[in-house]
Amino acid sequence: MSTTPEPLPAPEQTTSPNVIGGLAYLTIIPAIIFLATAPYNKDPFIRFHSWQSLIFGVGWLIVNIILGVIPILGWIVLAFFSVVALIIWVIAMIKAFQGEKWKIPFVGNFAEQQASKGGI
Repeated sequence: MSTTPEPLPAPEQTTSPNVIGGLAYLTIIPAIIFLATAPYNKDPFIRFHSWQSLIFGVGWLIVNIILGVIPILGWIVLAFFSVVALIIWVIAMIKAFQGEKWKIPFVGNFAEQQASKGGI
């Protein structure tokens, strides 16, 4: 007597959204992965933090390139902004791990719009 095996259930999200949201800030790579893979891309909290991380990271990269090519004054300003960016990045990561939806100035509203659209 042969029995047909039951299909495996769909994978479920086993990690807390807070942890995934916080991990999205490690680099832009996890943020892209979380936006592209289910079930993470279905969770509004994870989508918001992934988009915010992605936008902040790309924005910071652009600022870094621009200020990096300006001798002396650009390098001094870059050093100051690097400290500020590090502080903002740490705060955003901690807030995500705590389950809070903290918006980075100039980035948070755009990230929220992107997160509400769905898809990448």
